[in-house]
Amino acid sequence: MSPRKTDSRDRMVLSAAVLLREYGASGTSIDRVLAHSGAPRGSVYHHFPGGRTQLIDEAVALAGDFIAGLLDAITQADDPVDAIDAFFVLWRDRLVESGFRAGCPIVAVAVETNDDAPQLARSAAAVFARWQDALAALFVRHGLTGERSRRLGSFIIAAVEGAVIMCRAEQSTAPIEAAAAEIHDLLRYALRDRREAGPLPRP
Repeated sequence: MSPRKTDSRDRMVLSAAVLLREYGASGTSIDRVLAHSGAPRGSVYHHFPGGRTQLIDEAVALAGDFIAGLLDAITQADDPVDAIDAFFVLWRDRLVESGFRAGCPIVAVAVETNDDAPQLARSAAAVFARWQDALAALFVRHGLTGERSRRLGSFIIAAVEGAVIMCRAEQSTAPIEAAAAEIHDLLRYALRDRREAGPLPRP
């Protein structure tokens, strides 16, 4: 059964997010999105009066929401170290399942120069900040200070994203497994030290 015409907008945004993972922002053209989504050509400027920039921007938001939802689920774990381990496993599995073709769509937008569409970089930055905040909140709940938690959240996102890029280049999971192991040990020590220090003083 062919897709309903009324869902062409959602299909185009989803296709753009998927294509960003493999082809980057410059490679995610309107033609490629139409071919991937099966949406009619006439729907492009009907649904996206801002053209390709609006489509890419909405794809970034969709991808950001998707990973944020996964983070929200993962960070409900009783052990924050287990939660971060699961986050790394998630990315490792996505790499393997795609044959090392799929990276992060947010990085795909962030690393390209978009002088004609600076809002794309701002959107990517907002997504990264949202993910970092989710991780920071996890660590605060488990006794780390707000400052340390924010640093760890930023470091983990940077480590994941860097490892994904290296994995794609090397066609191997070794970089992300190494990053996961080091962060696992770092968090064990950080959280152990916090527990041994006792409760934080009241402000």
